[in-house]
Order: sequence, then C-alpha cells, then structure tokens
Amino acid sequence: MKRLFLVRHAKSSWADATLADFDRPLNERGKRAAPTMGKRLRERNIHPDLMVSSPAVRALATCQLMADKLGYDAGKIKTDRALYHASDDQILAVIKRLPNHNDRDEIIFLFGHNPGLTEFTNRLLNVNIENIPTCGVVEATVDINSWAEADWGCGKLLSFDYPKKRKG
Repeated sequence: MKRLFLVRHAKSSWADATLADFDRPLNERGKRAAPTMGKRLRERNIHPDLMVSSPAVRALATCQLMADKLGYDAGKIKTDRALYHASDDQILAVIKRLPNHNDRDEIIFLFGHNPGLTEFTNRLLNVNIENIPTCGVVEATVDINSWAEADWGCGKLLSFDYPKKRKG
C-alpha cells in the first residue's frame, strides 16, 4: 500500500507586480504555515521517501520548509515542471512516472497548485473537497503496487489538514 500526500503551496506574495507568476515567493503567512504543517506531520511520525514539487518558487519553498521539519534532505527534493499549474490529468501522468520501491510501502509528497490539485484529489479519491487551501495537506492511501498503476478512484482519503483548521 502506498501513501500519497498532496500539498498545495503556502500563501504567496503579490507585493512585487513585476514578478512573473512562476517567481512569486511566499509571503510571511506562507513562511509560517509551511513549517507549522511540517511540524504537525512530524508529530504523527511521517517520514517521506520522496518529495516532488512544482519548480515554481512558492511551491518549492513550501516543500523545502516542510522537508526541514520532517528531517528530509532538501538536496533530494525532485522538481517536475509538469506540476506547474497542472491539470488533474497532468498530475496523474506525473504520479504514473514516480519511481517505485517495491520492497516496502512508500510515502510520497507532491507539491502543486490549484485548481488542478483539488480536481486531482477529488478524482483520485472519489471525494468532493471544494478547495484545498494554501498549505493544505491531503493524505491518502493508494491501493496499487506500482505508481504506473495509478488511476482515478484508486485512492482513499485518510486525512485533510490545513493551517487554519486548528492552531498549532
């Protein structure tokens, strides 16, 4: 059984109107939220085997801040340009290309953007989440032996958390 954590990037800054969307950094709230969410996961003894992020500045910064709290080596973070503003079908294609470690269960973190991330979550898990808020984390089990087998409806929602859900 594989576990998948789907993470929307933390709150980004719109302070510099000259920056391209891809280059927008996290704002102060985002810089606080990502470590908070990483700490919540660490307290649950979550240890990622792989973290894959959109290379957009705000998504990668979210991933790096969470990796630090989870004890994951930031040098091992993978980026995939296909995750930048990806549709649900594009995210599924990224999932299908993930490497497998068949000798054990895997925990994969994927960092991306809305609306595709929410749409992907709903189709993969057969749920109806209206919106994954910034720095929201969806945890799912995926009933497959290989990531290449991933398909719509193969997952089950385990948890859904986000910074404003509770203090901490």
